[in-house]
Amino acid sequence: MKNNVPPNDLRVFLAVLDEGGFRAAAKRLGVAPSKVSTTVSRIEAKLGAPLLVRTTRSVRATEQGRALADRIAPLLAEVDQACIETANSTGRVRGRLKLNVPGAVMPDILPPILTKFQRKHPEVEVEIVVENDLVDIVASGCDAGIRYGASLEKDMVSIPIGPRVQQIALAAAPAYLEERGCPQSPGELTLHDAIRYRFHGGPLLPWVLKNGDETISVEPVTRLTVSVNAMNTGLSYARAGLGIIGMFRNWLEDDFSAGTLVPVLADCWRDQEGPRLYYPGRLTPTPLRAFIEACRTS
Repeated sequence: MKNNVPPNDLRVFLAVLDEGGFRAAAKRLGVAPSKVSTTVSRIEAKLGAPLLVRTTRSVRATEQGRALADRIAPLLAEVDQACIETANSTGRVRGRLKLNVPGAVMPDILPPILTKFQRKHPEVEVEIVVENDLVDIVASGCDAGIRYGASLEKDMVSIPIGPRVQQIALAAAPAYLEERGCPQSPGELTLHDAIRYRFHGGPLLPWVLKNGDETISVEPVTRLTVSVNAMNTGLSYARAGLGIIGMFRNWLEDDFSAGTLVPVLADCWRDQEGPRLYYPGRLTPTPLRAFIEACRTS
């Protein structure tokens, strides 16, 4: 047929839209930019409609181009998944797994699980997107995400990943406590300098502690505010004695062992549910099913 366009040409067109330009698409596909441009022009000639608006700075879809992309993207994805499923029927798991995770799981929770998974399934390509904000994992093209319980979308299936219980711990450098004294109750924290973390464009990470049978939120004097994307930076300032820091206990264990930081009000730290892997309950790609199994057995 005159208007018949090969699937591989359509994949090139989608790559241009996904990457936002010819050069980026060419890099992803491993071909010359001129070949990408020629392919898109060939599609437009066959269909008799402009698909992209090109300027020196950007590339965007025309109305016809966006309509075409919306129709063919899920179809080609189904084709790819069918091929992967067929290949995986031999017992070998292949394909791509894209995870959206918060920075809090990157240092010590995710690495051992991912290492175990990739050793067992070396033909799976894994991509990790680190974001602390709430995101629509489906719209962002991710297979699954990791978040803490209160942040999960209600229509998602979820399972625990890593520690079932975590704590937000308080710590300070010995030099800071020697100079300022160690608080003996949560109320005394209001007299101390604090290093606080802020969610992107949102609130500070709360300091919620146990005080006997009660749970209280404490507001110390904020000496330094750091983005949650820069956890290690906050630790550096805490070690330098700038103030008391509050963060996940598992991030602080090495400092506690080395004595560079010491616990503050450890009896008041409150338990909270650990992170969970979440994903849509419908079609679950084989690489994701294998990763779920790795999480369950870790």
